[in-house]
Amino acid sequence: MNQQKIAAIILGAGKGTRMKSDLPKVLMPVCGKPMIRHIIDTLEEMDVEKIVTVIAPDGDLVKKEVAPYPTCVQEKQLGTCHAVLAARPLLNTFHGDIFVVFGDQPLYTKNTFEKLLSKRREGYAVVCLGFRPEDPARYGRLIMKNGELERIVEYKDATEEERAVNFCNSGMMCFDGEKMFEILAEISNENAAGEYYLTDAIAIALRKGYKCSAVECAVEEAAAANTREELAQLEVLYQKRQGK
Repeated sequence: MNQQKIAAIILGAGKGTRMKSDLPKVLMPVCGKPMIRHIIDTLEEMDVEKIVTVIAPDGDLVKKEVAPYPTCVQEKQLGTCHAVLAARPLLNTFHGDIFVVFGDQPLYTKNTFEKLLSKRREGYAVVCLGFRPEDPARYGRLIMKNGELERIVEYKDATEEERAVNFCNSGMMCFDGEKMFEILAEISNENAAGEYYLTDAIAIALRKGYKCSAVECAVEEAAAANTREELAQLEVLYQKRQGK
């Protein structure tokens, strides 16, 4: 797995508001360790060369936690693509694979990262990580055809047929580092929220003639925490994995 260089961008600018905490969300503990630290530990197992964390302007605590790895600041929260582009100055000349990981999803395993990487190296510009929850609820759907990813459809925009698809977007992606920023630079914010969405990278990549795909992980790995209840659930899932 190490012939090519690997980098990762961790999105860590979220606040802990819904957790009813002053602590940045990614520093909330799961089994005594900040969520973001679980992710870094897994990335280190894979000999990831560069790990860049995107933080909020007041993200000093996160900066301290991830040191000595570098951070970059997302000055305004204008969407997931906007957050990733904050890391561009540190990775613009990087040639290799780049993971984009949300800092509130600490349960991804090394095996899942490697699965994503293997698929990316089959010649895809972007590979998404999908999962099949019992209740697909309002997750974006990954629409596949013959092993290739045709599009990501948000629940609100999906047809009845697309809503019947249970292969959902976890948020994690792996990019060809040489194409990534070229793709992201073309994402617009012409949507109701006026935000730049990372999921739009698929449509842009395909328009450029690049191939996209997706791989699947276990449902529990894609679990994220926005509330205290979800954080408690992560704790349960992590302990279960440890056999406790």
